[in-house]
Amino acid sequence: MKLISTVFKEGERIPAKHTCDGKNINPPLLWSNAPKGTQSFVLIMDDPDIPDFVKKSRGIEVFDHWLAYNIPPSVSGVKEGTEPEGIAGLNSAGKIGYTGPCPPDREHRYFFKIYALDTELDLPEGATKIEVENAMQGHILEQTELMGKYERQ
Repeated sequence: MKLISTVFKEGERIPAKHTCDGKNINPPLLWSNAPKGTQSFVLIMDDPDIPDFVKKSRGIEVFDHWLAYNIPPSVSGVKEGTEPEGIAGLNSAGKIGYTGPCPPDREHRYFFKIYALDTELDLPEGATKIEVENAMQGHILEQTELMGKYERQ
């Protein structure tokens, strides 16, 4: 599988428009070459570079910015500023939907991940990333990711 964005390439800076310093809307994403037998996709965007004070105050190791699951196999992307078809999960801000990069200390890496599954997940709206990852166990046909960076100016 392949995952790209039309507004940044692997390892490049995410445009400010897609962060807390801009419109805070998701960048466009396109994925292709899903394996045969794909029944749904999962989309996760997270930041593993959060500072220790955030880890301690929230009790997390990674900040989850965006989570969607049961995205139909006919879908091959997400348009800018829209939520994907499927079911929205809960991000680490305690909200449904996309929340953009807003690093408090330095440049952070943001990983956009797409998983092709051989099933749909039996989870209600608002599931957490841990719940989604647990439900995906044994059902991942293939996965890929796109990493972008952002540092506040």
